[in-house]
Amino acid sequence: MRTSSRTALTALALAAYLTMPGTHAQTRNTQPATPEPARAAPPAIRRLPADSTTHHSVELPGRTLSFSVTAGSVTLSDANGVAEAQMAYVAYVLDTKPQGAGPGGSASQRPISFAFNGGPGAASTTIHLGLLGPWRMRMDDQGARPSAPAIPIPNADTWLDFTDLVFLDPVGTGFSRLLVDTEATRKKYWSVNGDVTAMGNAIRQYLQSALRMAAPKYIVGESYGGLRAPRLVRELSASQSIGVSGMILISPKMDYGGNTNALPVLDFASILPTLAASERAKHGPLTRADMADVEAYAGGEYLVDLVRGQADPKAVARRLDRETALTGLDRALLERRHGYTYTNDFYRTRKPDQMASRYDSSFERPDPFPEYINFFPFDSLSDAFAAPFGSAMLDLYGRRFNWLPDGPFEQQNLRAERAWDFGSFATRPESISAMRTELALDPSFHVLIGHGLFDFATPYFLTQMELDQIPRSVGMDRVSLEVYPGGHMFYTVEANRAPFRDAAKALYPHE
Repeated sequence: MRTSSRTALTALALAAYLTMPGTHAQTRNTQPATPEPARAAPPAIRRLPADSTTHHSVELPGRTLSFSVTAGSVTLSDANGVAEAQMAYVAYVLDTKPQGAGPGGSASQRPISFAFNGGPGAASTTIHLGLLGPWRMRMDDQGARPSAPAIPIPNADTWLDFTDLVFLDPVGTGFSRLLVDTEATRKKYWSVNGDVTAMGNAIRQYLQSALRMAAPKYIVGESYGGLRAPRLVRELSASQSIGVSGMILISPKMDYGGNTNALPVLDFASILPTLAASERAKHGPLTRADMADVEAYAGGEYLVDLVRGQADPKAVARRLDRETALTGLDRALLERRHGYTYTNDFYRTRKPDQMASRYDSSFERPDPFPEYINFFPFDSLSDAFAAPFGSAMLDLYGRRFNWLPDGPFEQQNLRAERAWDFGSFATRPESISAMRTELALDPSFHVLIGHGLFDFATPYFLTQMELDQIPRSVGMDRVSLEVYPGGHMFYTVEANRAPFRDAAKALYPHE
């Protein structure tokens, strides 16, 4: 949160009062005032270096990809043209069209995708080195540890075959930075609307400078990117004169309004299939089809009994019976919770002295503090990947891209995350309206959403319930929801990357 300066302001106000004409303190002071020493100017924030373009190739099964990489930035200015921030990006542009790689044509007309992670406050590292780019990190158990080798390997499931890729780091993440670091600029760029405007300006500048305005354009967003991406599509269309052909959302969070503490029924209904999937996965491989009975119950009888609440003891008893059977949670615990299922109760129940990840309940690490019931010192998945992914990104910047700015690489900027302006409680943001609007406006606009069965952070069934509220006439036949046996980053599972790539490729132009 922002640091309060109330004490400093009080001191300044008192000093100002004591030197006002007519005050008692001033009449007693007959000595000439001693001028205050000049305050040192804040250190200048160094700009990012000039863009760097390098050429590379990777050998992949059945093909060789040759491409250029530009690591650089765009400058964001205020209404008077004063530079306020720089947004860093990495752009991959295919040099040649390998056989079977998809649409090519002139470079100016080849599809181009702009991709980012979420947070808010996260750099676009995991989507870059975990899913889309021509190199990726190992993501098996040996790769999910802080000391894992930070050596990317060729990515057989890269999307570069059928689209050029531009990874954007929002202001304050990665090497992107504020040039004017004040409370006003932080509030501007670290807010729902300011962030979308900045991203839209950056995309327009890149397209103009790269002469790619004629290219089919796509937006790919993960997690908080589910709030950012649909709003960005509308920003580009309405304010930047840029149409978007399709949108891919990965484990999206699209509605931050949610429910009040008085009636959190959708929260509990949306998480039940994930709890049940996590329990059933103990007994063997699982797909979404195996969860049909739980989804029908969660969206039907269970939801009705949740609405009945504590006023109906029979409804509570029915819920307790089914919750115990579906989740494997201790009935006595559920009784203490009055039949409500809380995810915190689940993270430590799968195996003794193990702690599951909020982002993937099938991923566990030893619990360092099993005696503290509600103390979670780390997330066993996201914290395990943080160091090797960040080191690998820096290695790419320095050794391969020849572009390494000074200063830290903010893979997850907690300062930005904590200061993020979501608006007031009464106006908590959502992006479903923006998606509905774009679907209605553009009959060529398509959406693909991917989720993991074991993701507690953004439960797949919540997205399903949200999509079910949209009128079919809007164009819901152009929206696809795919659910994979994995977590928030379901692409960490080897078997999930290729089918999701195929589902995404279907949105892009074909020869």
